[in-house]
Amino acid sequence: MSAVRLGDLEPESRDADLVAHYGDPVREQRAMESDVALVDRSNRGVIAIGGPERLTWLHNLTTQHLLALAPGEGSELLVLSPHGHVEHDALLVDDGTTTWLDVEPGTAAELVDFLLKMRFLTQADPVEVTSDWALLSLVGPNAATALARLGVTAPDEPRVQPVPGPKFASSDVAARPTTVFATVALPGGGWARRHADRIDLLVPRASIAEVTETLAVTPAGIWAYEALRVASRRPRLGLETDHRTIPAEIELLAPAVHLDKGCYRGQETVARVHNLGRPPRRLVLLHLDGVSTDELPAPGSPVVAADGREVGFVGTAVRHHELGMIALAVVKRNVADDAPLTVGPSAAAIDSLS
Repeated sequence: MSAVRLGDLEPESRDADLVAHYGDPVREQRAMESDVALVDRSNRGVIAIGGPERLTWLHNLTTQHLLALAPGEGSELLVLSPHGHVEHDALLVDDGTTTWLDVEPGTAAELVDFLLKMRFLTQADPVEVTSDWALLSLVGPNAATALARLGVTAPDEPRVQPVPGPKFASSDVAARPTTVFATVALPGGGWARRHADRIDLLVPRASIAEVTETLAVTPAGIWAYEALRVASRRPRLGLETDHRTIPAEIELLAPAVHLDKGCYRGQETVARVHNLGRPPRRLVLLHLDGVSTDELPAPGSPVVAADGREVGFVGTAVRHHELGMIALAVVKRNVADDAPLTVGPSAAAIDSLS
């Protein structure tokens, strides 16, 4: 089983350091849908925040309600610009003494720099620890069974609060994180965090080979992982976002934004757009015909309407084992679901479930 590095195929990709596939990306996708596969996502940045005021501090800086986050729980948060644009997207776990953030590749240093500038006299100490810790993902319905080989029981399923309607009452939103991920400590250090579609493992970077051998499951490359992510309409910062993206445009309100937690940077934009119910753009899944070309469009490729107007951009395009060539795109809100579109030479159609 030969590993093919993504950097040999797509040297400009942010995931260039990862394995693209192990010889058969279609088989790897099917393993993730029907059984379980292990994906190396160790290029994600990792930040450790110590100090007794770490959660209060993050609560005041970010979109998430963290005051009620208990030791051993995780969530998701955004850092917004003063105008409400998404600057950082982080998944987190608090183990009782340290809050761990994992973020998109290449963004940890910038986020740590921002956090340090906002620390003032707060007892919180953010440090990038990407060189010491790595993220792996068990993906598939049998992820919990595989995790048991490490000697731990899988955490419970995540709890997600529904997004309230416009002009909601405070009683409609509980004073806790909008998403709560259950976690469990791993014997060799680190933790396992349960998501709806996977179990993420934070492990010492030096123990990746040992953990992989103990789990003894099918390896899958980042191509297969990204194919299932796109089909599930889950955005990634920097791919399905640009400098103007606000959370409501890319469906990040439910997992990462608490709508009744008080002031934080960008809160006014979030509240105004939610109350009006009219974000200027929306995230959609595009089906690409693959007739004129079988080349996948590059990230940032324009989505063009029948009259030649650019109405959006492609984030991630993939080959899915059942859906064929598909892509996540961000388009103007008023683009109809049945509008004829093109991306480069390919005809494109919005999935009706978008």
